Formats: sequence, structure tokens, C-alpha cells
Amino acid sequence: MNNPSLTNAASTELSLIYSDSAEKWQQILADLITDPKELLEILELDPCGNPISAEAMQQFPVKVPRPFVARMEKGNWQDPLLRQVWPASDEAIELPGLSTDPLLESRFNKTPGVLQKYQGRVLLTAAPHCAIHCRYCFRRHFDYAANTLSREQWTESLTSIAADSSIEEVILSGGDPLANSDRQLSWLIEQLQSINHLTTLRIHTRLPLVIPQRITSELLAVLSGSRLRVVIVVHVNHAQELDQLCADTFDKLRANGITLLNQTVLLADVNDNSQSLAELSRKLFDQHVLPYYLHLPDPVAGTAHFQVSTARGQQLVRELRAELPGYLVPRLVKEEPGKNSKTLML
Repeated sequence: MNNPSLTNAASTELSLIYSDSAEKWQQILADLITDPKELLEILELDPCGNPISAEAMQQFPVKVPRPFVARMEKGNWQDPLLRQVWPASDEAIELPGLSTDPLLESRFNKTPGVLQKYQGRVLLTAAPHCAIHCRYCFRRHFDYAANTLSREQWTESLTSIAADSSIEEVILSGGDPLANSDRQLSWLIEQLQSINHLTTLRIHTRLPLVIPQRITSELLAVLSGSRLRVVIVVHVNHAQELDQLCADTFDKLRANGITLLNQTVLLADVNDNSQSLAELSRKLFDQHVLPYYLHLPDPVAGTAHFQVSTARGQQLVRELRAELPGYLVPRLVKEEPGKNSKTLML
């Protein structure tokens, strides 16, 4: 079991160190843990318990923000947060159906920086990097080099959106779009809101969770000042990821008129039980975030140890329905290439 006193104390200490969010979030981003040996030392773990995979490290390096590590339980190899970021030897397991491009995104990436898979909305890879490397990431093999654009190139890509009046919503993804500076985000949002047929800006991000200090007054002014409706979809997989810093951050976003949703990935030995999922839904709602999607894991090469079957996911949702009010039960979905939308699995 997790010891809340440990994670709360560590979180409080970090809160004091990084109290000035307007100046400190970039410092935190520059001070990520990238050496798994340092992670072992902080968490007081025996390296023999789950040896580092050099192959996994080479393919997908470790990146973990210190505020996120502060919520991990020391001495526990089974900590659900640690499992999400640890480069385990299990990543070498091969299963039929796993691939480097499971969603065939290269097919929908005809314009640099732009992915259009669904009618009426388009996704921009607004940043080539994240603050955290989640080991189950479906874009861990994505060609970010070909999708990292200068402002001139962005202008060309945005012209393609302006030419298609059927597009109403733009989704900023990446990477993590909030890893950009306030200045870059302000410029990009300004360009988007000048396109008359756009109505909604959706931002998919883990920054409010893994580095809550990222939500600066400057960023809030940019988001709340846009004529576009702003929706932020955070990505929380376990209730242990949510602390008071996160709650305060979500309060700031909500107070500025921003809709908050969450999507969770169903991960083996992280959250694949109804108790964990129910606790997550309740805690999200306590922090004014509405559960939205429960994703079956994408069949990404290197993620065999995270895979959960459709039947197991369906059983878990049935258990959640028996325990929670309907608005706290996320929709179980799977993304299938070429479909008009995500596929509801129950």
C-alpha cells in the first residue's frame, strides 16, 4: 500500500522549492530526471529488483519531472507511478500485432505538423517533446523531426486548416503542447482564432499534472482571452498522481472558464482493477475534472507488459457502473485506424 504521508511530505517540500510558478516551471522542466539510477537513489530501490534495460533506454530515454517522482512511494517497485516511467526489460517482449505505428498516423500526416483522422477536427503536433516519457506512449516511435516546424512552416500548415471550412475544432497535442513557452502558445492560438470557422481549442496535456507550476498567470491570460472555447484534456491514470498542487492548478483553470476532462489508459498492474479506477474517478471529480475516456492500450511495440484485453476492460466498466453514478464512469474506447471516431467497446 502507498504511504500518503510520504508522498504528501515530498510534494509539500517541492511546492516550497518551486513556489513561484511564473518563473520556476521552466527550471523544473530543465531539471528532469533522465538517469534511471538517480530515480533508484531517490526511491531507495535495489536495482536488482527490476534491472534497467539499456535497449529500452536507447529506444525511448527516461524523462520524469521531480514533482511527479515526489508522489511515488519509496522502496516499492510496484508503485503505479513508477511502473509508468521505468525502462523495464519487459519492453523487449514481442507480441503479434504490436507495431511502431499502431494507429497508422503516418497515413494521416500528409501536412507537416498536422494530423487529420476525424471529420470536423484536426490535430496539431504543437511540440516535439514531453515533460514525461510514459513507457506505453503510442507516439514513442513518431517522426517528430519531420513535424517540428518553424513559424513560417506553421503558417503554411495553418493555411490548410483555413482552407477547410468543415474544421471546427483544433486539438493541440504532441509531444505536450504546454511544453512550449507562453510566447509560442500565444502566437499559435492567435493564428488559430483568426480562422473564422474554428470554434473550439482542445489541448491534450500532462503538464498540469506532472508539473502543476506550468499553469502560470500568463498562460491563463492567453487561454481565457481567446475567443475559442478552451477544453483541456489531462491524462491521469491513477489517483496517486493527484495531490494538492494538482487540485490548486485545476481550480485556476476552471476559474478561467476552461472545461477540464480526463482520459485514462488502462494499464496492466497499474490501474487494471475497479477499486483503482473508482478511486481515480472520485478524486478527479473532487478536483473538478470529469472522467472522459478509458482507453484500451494501443498496440505499440515495446508495451506488451501493459496490454489489457478488451474483455477485461469491459468487465471493469461493468463493475464501475455498479458502483459509481454514470457521470463518473469513463467511456471504454479503442482507437482503430481508418474509423470515423474512437470505437466504443461497451
